[in-house]
Amino acid sequence: MAMWLPAVGPQSRQRHRLLGLAPQAFAGAQRSRDPPPRLSFAPVDLSSTTAVVALVASGLAVCALIAVAVLARGLRRVRAQQRTVMGDGERDLVAHATELDQAFQGLHTYVEDVAARLDARLDTVEESLTGAVAFRGLVRYDAFNEMSGRQSTSVALLDARRCGIVLSSIHHRDQARLYAKQIVDGRGDLQLSPEELEAVRRALAGEVAGQTDEPSG
Repeated sequence: MAMWLPAVGPQSRQRHRLLGLAPQAFAGAQRSRDPPPRLSFAPVDLSSTTAVVALVASGLAVCALIAVAVLARGLRRVRAQQRTVMGDGERDLVAHATELDQAFQGLHTYVEDVAARLDARLDTVEESLTGAVAFRGLVRYDAFNEMSGRQSTSVALLDARRCGIVLSSIHHRDQARLYAKQIVDGRGDLQLSPEELEAVRRALAGEVAGQTDEPSG
């Protein structure tokens, strides 16, 4: 049975050989008794170039990490907004923009077509309204200087081109007569009575229809 001896001299080695203990085993056993190495930190000179470079690199690394965190948060927000607009599909943003552009182009074409049709219809309506009654005037009077309550009337109905008709109803005790005369550009094709001229004047002046004052002069 081999025994371990602490001596490391030549005699001890010879004794170990006699005991059958190899020198390597003895050296390993001797090293196992040595205390473990201790870590020691030497003071670092912060004013040296190496220390400054290390501090700057550390600061840049921290800034880079903060920037990456901010960018990652912004990217998540953009992706959430993108999902809100595009849905949960796998469509590309460029493809989605192309689809939107095509849709807007179709809408623009449709709006232009509708606007053209509306313009055509408005032209027709305006042309039709040109011949509608735009001016009207009414005069009430006593045709035969009788106290009959001004039952005789003259009515002028004119369009935007100042064309139309004048209707005169002459009332008498025993009878009533109706006369119609055409107006072109504010003038009658036949001679107009003072009451009819007053009706045309009131119509073109925009005075209130139904005014009961007799024509002056």
